[in-house]
Amino acid sequence: MPARPEPPTAREDLSTPARQLAERVGGPLFAEGQDGYDEERARYQTHRPHRPALVVGAAEPKDVQLAVEFAAARDLPVGVQATGHAPALPAGTGVLVSTRRMTEVRVDPAARTAFLGAGVRWKQVVEAAAPHGLAPLSGSAPDVGAVGYTLGGGIGLLARKFGYAADHVRRVECVTADGRPREVTADNDPDLFWALRGGRDNFGLVTGLEVELVPVAGLYGGGLYFDGASAEHVLNAYLRWTETVPEEMTSSLALVPLPDAPTLPPPLRGRYVVHVRIAYLGDAAHGERLVAPLRALGPRLADSVRELPYTESGSIHNDPVAPAAYVGTNAMLSGLDAGAVRTVLDLSGPDAPITSIVEVRHLGGALARPPRVPNAVGHRSARYLLAVLDRVTDDTADTVRAAHTRLTDALSPRTTGRNLNFLYGAAATPDQVRRAYEPGDYARLGRIKAAHDPGNLFRLNHNIPPNPFPGPR
Repeated sequence: MPARPEPPTAREDLSTPARQLAERVGGPLFAEGQDGYDEERARYQTHRPHRPALVVGAAEPKDVQLAVEFAAARDLPVGVQATGHAPALPAGTGVLVSTRRMTEVRVDPAARTAFLGAGVRWKQVVEAAAPHGLAPLSGSAPDVGAVGYTLGGGIGLLARKFGYAADHVRRVECVTADGRPREVTADNDPDLFWALRGGRDNFGLVTGLEVELVPVAGLYGGGLYFDGASAEHVLNAYLRWTETVPEEMTSSLALVPLPDAPTLPPPLRGRYVVHVRIAYLGDAAHGERLVAPLRALGPRLADSVRELPYTESGSIHNDPVAPAAYVGTNAMLSGLDAGAVRTVLDLSGPDAPITSIVEVRHLGGALARPPRVPNAVGHRSARYLLAVLDRVTDDTADTVRAAHTRLTDALSPRTTGRNLNFLYGAAATPDQVRRAYEPGDYARLGRIKAAHDPGNLFRLNHNIPPNPFPGPR
């Protein structure tokens, strides 16, 4: 076996090999300093911007394969980016594959499936499926990349009824570290198929997914906004309410310090609000009865809960679309009580030193059941997911991270683990990534990583090192 090349100790002069690669790929290629480089590497998450040695703007799966071959031959780390919502480590010598041009969506209404190219955003899938009365298991934000979200698990608007998005993947097309394009299914490679669904891009760069669609054309949903002064009352009542609702009801509650921005409705501008998000799969009359106890909690600043087509489901959370610098983390929780609510408000609420965005998502239902085809998504027993998030600058990031740590430490007695897709910025440390999985699953992921990527080529996002728990050989 030929010796591996020594990793570069400084930025390697890639001009000649890069030109050769550029002649072979169908999409553009950018080196640092070239026109278009900054635009191609730009991402939704602007904190800790990465500066890879090369960015390959992949137009087709063959470009991804060529980029992986190029990186592997030089022992350069390689990562992938569609919309750039996920964290990435700054890499001075790495190769970044930008998949935003790979936007093919094919819907098979008879089979109730869709094929998604690596750069597809959820809004494209929602719009393609809607004419057939179908919907994907998309997330709250239509602009998020569908593939990365799904590979990380995916807790969406229909999650309590249908489970994780990763549970509904039929087929994965990817390029592994040896440069081979592969089609991976439960039948032809059950280990790799298990690891990809939950392990993200640690095992190969995914060029496309085939996913199941569900027969949903619309829902009863929207948002209830309460003044932040009632946060403790509303949050405690919301937690009691979640114990009574059927699994057709997927919901969350967010504590949000809103800016005084003209894009917001006047009643919400510059206010600290409690935003309850509702997505109910059932008739509107029953939905009204289910939501009535929440509406009875007090005056509402705004109320948008109504019947709506699934194509408007992004309005439920109203997630921002403008790129921003942010950090955050999360805890999968076995439960929450009044004491924990008080702790959350003391450490992150309007009177805390740092007032954060805090979201509580109700889990359970289908999320708690094992999928038909097992995968690596962990902590299915958790009843709630609590995520905390703040916009930051370089000067404030460390202070904000420390505040987040104080909150998650305070909740540790009821924490079962972490959720991979809600690890933002520097929160995606090796320990945090490890805690996104059950210990036995993490050990298995390491063994599969060692089999498919022994050199740890894919290490720019949410890294799982080869064989993290080595045992006797």
